[in-house]
This record gives sequence, C-alpha cells and structure tokens, in this order.
Amino acid sequence: MHKRFEAGETAVRRHVWQGKVWSAVPYRVIQDTDEYLVVAGWPGLRGLISTTWISAVANDGGGRDRAIRELASGEWELGWYAWRNTVVRSWYGIDSYFTVRQFFDADNRPLSWYVDFDLPKQRTHLGIDTLDLMLDLVAEPDLSQYRWKDEDEYRQARRLGLISDRDHRHIDAARTEVVAMIERREGPFAHDWTPLRHESWREPTLTDEFNIS
Repeated sequence: MHKRFEAGETAVRRHVWQGKVWSAVPYRVIQDTDEYLVVAGWPGLRGLISTTWISAVANDGGGRDRAIRELASGEWELGWYAWRNTVVRSWYGIDSYFTVRQFFDADNRPLSWYVDFDLPKQRTHLGIDTLDLMLDLVAEPDLSQYRWKDEDEYRQARRLGLISDRDHRHIDAARTEVVAMIERREGPFAHDWTPLRHESWREPTLTDEFNIS
C-alpha cells in the first residue's frame, strides 16, 4: 500500500495506457484520504504529454483525433508542456470513474466546474495513475447549467478499443451519478469556491525518471 500524501507535497497524476505513460503532471496536494485526493495546479506548471496532443491544443483542438489514434496504437512521443491561464483544483475519487475540477481565472474568480470521465485511480509512489476516457461535462460555477462535451471523441475511443464494454457500463453509471451530485450539490460539488492563494507555494516538479531531455 502506497503512502498517503501530506498537504503541500507533490503528487504526480499520470495517464497510462498499456503500461506506457501518455501524460505526467505534478500537482500540489491539498488533501489526501482513503476515498479521494485533492490537488491544485496553476499557470507555469510543467508536465509531459504526447507531442501530438500538445500540437492539437496549440491548434484549438485540431488534430485531437490523430492523438487519440496514436494513444490507441501505443506509439507516441512525450514533450514538455506548461499549464496556462487558469488555476485548477482537482478532486480525484480513487474508486470513481470521474474526476471533478474547479477552474479559476488569474484573479481567483470561479470560471467553471469540469468533470473528466476516467478510469479508477491506481496509487503509486509518485501519486496516481488513471486514463482520461475523453468524455467530459462542463458546469456553470453555480451549477445551474451543465453540458456534455467530446462525446464524439468518446465514441472514437470506444471504436479504437480504448474503452472496454465493462468500462463503458461503468461510465454510463458514472454519468448518472455525476448529474445527481450536481443537482443535489453533493460530494465534490458541495465544496466551496474558496480562492486558491498559490503565489507563495513552491512549484511542484516531475522527478528525474521523467526527464527526457
């Protein structure tokens, strides 16, 4: 059993497919329990991710389909990428098929809630491993409205074998669970929007094992 992280320590979230790292990002730990891990990130944090995905982000999403095909093939290269523009607080449910994020602007004003549907988290000595399954949900700061996002990419990932029938059933159940939580303001959605004052925090960095330079 891997250790729990103390507040202020660095935890690395990795997306992993078939034993190969697709992305690795260091975050500052806010809280770690048996049920969930809460971390924070801010502009300037540097992580590693597929170079094709980096190009797609720079191209306003163009080329994401190619990046998903590369992920399914198991053939990709990693490159350095710096987080930009927003402060983010993320709630990783260890046994859940989703992750809940809160985004803030540079002045710590709330922008949105964002739900990533992903695999249950595997604890490691670095942090947690999971895999983003492409499907997302975006909600207003007051949870008054929400919308689904990237369902076409989710379908593509299913066709390419990234999402098994078993995981698809779990994602369907997770969709229902997340919507119920939003409507009832429960679970991670019951957390307040206390601004994250990260200016004095020491920047988390990746360990030497990720140095590909």
